[in-house]
Amino acid sequence: MAQAVVQAGKYIGAGIVMGLGALGPALGEGNIGSKAMEAMARQPEMVGTITTRMILADAITETTGLYALLIAFMILLF
Repeated sequence: MAQAVVQAGKYIGAGIVMGLGALGPALGEGNIGSKAMEAMARQPEMVGTITTRMILADAITETTGLYALLIAFMILLF
């Protein structure tokens, strides 16, 4: 019985970690994309540079979600 409660707590904890851990990157990437589109509309000659920097910023923002995934796996395994 106690083991089932511990397992349930692990699953709930991992779900909460991923839910909250994915929220920040989702909002950040949306904001980055929005601002990049505005910048491209204002300066069409800078599309290549803006796109490169947008992709780099998205990759950096996504690391938070990957760290949350790592923590969720650690919760489930230990």
